[in-house]
Amino acid sequence: MSRPTTKTDLLTTVTENYEKLNVLIFGLTEKELSTPFDFSSDEKKKEAHWKRDKNLRDIYIHLYEWHQLLLNWVHSNQKGDSKPFIPQPYNWKTYGNMNVEFWKKHQNTSLDNAKNMFQKSHVEIMKLVECFSNEELFSKGIYKWVGRSTLGSYFISVTSSHYNWAIKKLKAHKKIVPICEKK
Repeated sequence: MSRPTTKTDLLTTVTENYEKLNVLIFGLTEKELSTPFDFSSDEKKKEAHWKRDKNLRDIYIHLYEWHQLLLNWVHSNQKGDSKPFIPQPYNWKTYGNMNVEFWKKHQNTSLDNAKNMFQKSHVEIMKLVECFSNEELFSKGIYKWVGRSTLGSYFISVTSSHYNWAIKKLKAHKKIVPICEKK
């Protein structure tokens, strides 16, 4: 599906990508779940996240923390407490460092807790989308705190686009985990 431009499209795309992600995760074997991610042999995978995330928990946590960014940003600004989407001391040029801090923060979080946190925050995001009209989500200039973009574009980035990112990473992991141990 192309990038959503309406509230209906947004809800549909997010739901579809969330379901695709969950189906993929449900289908992971014990071997795939227990084998740490290692993309070091693929020269095309140069972005920092290919080295940062080592397992499914790390993916859940990354998605959860980005959900929290959106939820906190929207709720704060709705209350009149003007805050940027990326919290200080980070910005759009240094958000990779913020992602590393999220990763560090959750190294003792269990897989089950990470999954529950992600699922709960996904529901919160979907409820928040419902609070906005199509115009509020996809027209520029509605909310000063959104800047030159649309509120909907932030929802897309944090949900359906991020879910696609997770799907891509998990599929890449599945391709490199051997089916059988060689003796």
